[in-house]
Amino acid sequence: MKAFWNERYAAPEYAYGVQPNEYFKQELDLLTPGKLLMPAEGEGRNAVYAATRGWEVTAFDSSISGQTKALQLAEEKKVTIDYQVLDAFEADFPEDSFDAIGLIYVHLPADFRQSFHRRVVSWLKPGGKLILEGFGKAQLQYQSGGPRNLDMLFSPEMLREDFASLKNLEITETLTELREGLYHVGQAAVVRVKAEK
Repeated sequence: MKAFWNERYAAPEYAYGVQPNEYFKQELDLLTPGKLLMPAEGEGRNAVYAATRGWEVTAFDSSISGQTKALQLAEEKKVTIDYQVLDAFEADFPEDSFDAIGLIYVHLPADFRQSFHRRVVSWLKPGGKLILEGFGKAQLQYQSGGPRNLDMLFSPEMLREDFASLKNLEITETLTELREGLYHVGQAAVVRVKAEK
């Protein structure tokens, strides 16, 4: 997968655009800025947006091409982000480190997803917020992006189990119209999560 993402992000255009995901933006704007983690952040659109809003942002992705473009975007927007080239399998941060974590279209192999989500929870500070948007199982009916592997798509039930330790867990399935760069375009079946540790 690393080679796939390096190739996708090596193109001059931003694969998913330079604007933040709408749901992420909407939820982040309600929070007081603090320390934010963006796993599998690709070309940095969400991390850079958060930095422009005063957040201290740490991001990571396995793609060095993604890092290059994220840092370029941060420079254009005159902000700084700490962007590390890391695989989700090896990412490790101290417990209780972040005021918020954004998981925006972070689709992982089924046998790794739950353990990763539970590590994400451990990285949140008490009172910290989780914001997630990803493709639901019904996305296989649409051609607007995402994995074509049913096991990598989300259901509310799996996410409820993954994040069972969080409070005020709100999970919504909806259809939305994506206009995110070249690869998230058109009607899409998404699942959204917000919760608090």
